[in-house]
Order: sequence, then C-alpha cells, then structure tokens
Amino acid sequence: MAAAWRSCSLLALSGRFTVQQKLGRALYQSQWVTSHRNLSTSQIAVEVNESTGVAVMKMKKPPVNSLNLDFLTQFSICMEKLELDRGCRGLVITSAIPKIFSAGLDILEMYGKTDEHYAEFWRAVQEMWLKLYGSNMATIAVINGNSPAGGCLMALSCDYRIMTENPKYSIGLNETLLGIVAPFWFRDTMINSIGNRATELSLQLGLMYSAPEALKIGLVDELVPEDKIYETALNTMSRWLAVPDHARQLSKSIMRKATVDRLLTHRESDVQNFVSFISRESIQKSLGKYMEKLKQRKET
Repeated sequence: MAAAWRSCSLLALSGRFTVQQKLGRALYQSQWVTSHRNLSTSQIAVEVNESTGVAVMKMKKPPVNSLNLDFLTQFSICMEKLELDRGCRGLVITSAIPKIFSAGLDILEMYGKTDEHYAEFWRAVQEMWLKLYGSNMATIAVINGNSPAGGCLMALSCDYRIMTENPKYSIGLNETLLGIVAPFWFRDTMINSIGNRATELSLQLGLMYSAPEALKIGLVDELVPEDKIYETALNTMSRWLAVPDHARQLSKSIMRKATVDRLLTHRESDVQNFVSFISRESIQKSLGKYMEKLKQRKET
C-alpha cells in the first residue's frame, strides 16, 4: 500500500500543474453549466455545485453582515449541513454585500442585555468558530470588502484567504479600540497565521491592515482584482481538492487540534469570563458611547 501511495504521489507531482489548471477551469466553468443544491437561509445564501463538490456561501445580512445571534445560529446550521453532505468537499465563503465582508460581532448583542443572553450569544460565537476552524472541508475566504474584528476571525479560520486588491479595504482584530479584549482563541487563531509578535502588536493596538499590508504580514494569502476574485478562488480550490481528502483532513487536524481542544476544554469558563467582562459597568458605558457615535454618523 505504501509503495502504491508513493507511486501515486510521484505521478500527481509530475503532472500537478496541468491537472490543477484543468480542474480549476472546470470548477469555474461548471458553476454556470451544472445544477446546484440550495441550502440557503434568510441571511446566508448557500449553493452546492453537485459536479465539483464545492459550496459557495454568501453572507447577506444588510447593512454590514454583523454577526448577531440569529446569523450565527444560521451559520452553524449551514456548516453542519455541509459537513454531513459527503458530496461537498470545499467551501468558499464571501459576502453578497458590496464593500464589506463582515463587520464582526453585533454590538447590540453585547449591550444592555441579561447575563443569560450574553452567555447564549457567546456560545454561538464559539460554535461558529469551532465549526469553521475545525471543518473537514477545504475552506477559502473571499474577502471582498472590509473585515474587522469577528469578520477577521471568520477569515482567519479558513484554510486560505483571498482579498480584493483594493487599498481602501482593511482587515484586523481591532476589538481593543472598543474596549473589548479578544479571548485566547481569537489570539491563538491569529498567532497560528502571522506569528506571536505581529499578533501582540495587532491586539494591543487594535490594528487594521490595508489589503497590501495584510498580504505582507500573512494575514491574507493573495490579493486579486475584484473582477477576478471568484475565478481565482475556484482555481485555488482545485489545488486543495487535488489532494486526497483523508490526507488533507488529517494534516489540518494535526495542525489545528491543540487550538480547538483548548477551547473545548475551557469552553464554559470562557463563556463565564465573557459574561463577567461584558457586563461590567465600565464596558457597558464604553459600548454605549461607541453606539452613540455610530448613531451620530448615520444622522450626519
């Protein structure tokens, strides 16, 4: 068996560029000529290409794809359905709303609510991350707009990140600017992508990176013109799907298991820490001031 695998590997290696290019074109072209299964919800459009096994998920929660409890619940349900679908091997996540990938966690879910609500909301945030970061599917984030805070976390949780080549778009974990501290699993996810020092600077200063800056530090893997971004994503997906699923999935699990297990082990204490922190009077005041600023911007 080992000899057979080695032979297959050498054969795949020798022809990988031709195979991947052909598969990439097939993935892109087949989006238009084959049937799709629709798994959409009210806030998330999901279509699975039955020919290629690639699902495209488009967030469609105006105005900025904020991650509230309802959206997070729908997201986790969609992810579970896709994981159970043996014909679905890859997932492309993007936004249906121009200029925004996701604005991150909905502040309204963290302001003026009960402790019970805060706990329910945070468990939903955890579940979103666990479903995405630990997914068996090959996952590609197509970041076609701004992606602060929780939107950045969602992108970081994917295997590969492609961002629109537009210096006006930015991405980063900027929670500290709102007086909020990113939990350990946000931090660990970023460290695993860009390293400890860059993460330390990012989290302490609440840095947002332009698309070129994000590429430079490894926060995203590729910049592409907006009109080519979906074609590029599907071509890129072909590289991931050219690898046998069991080998790719096991390699992913080995790399990510410790990070996932850490949250699973401390999940309830993480919820309690969030509730204790977000319900503080000083934090509620800070969030209230921020929401007032947002209100004033809308009125001007």
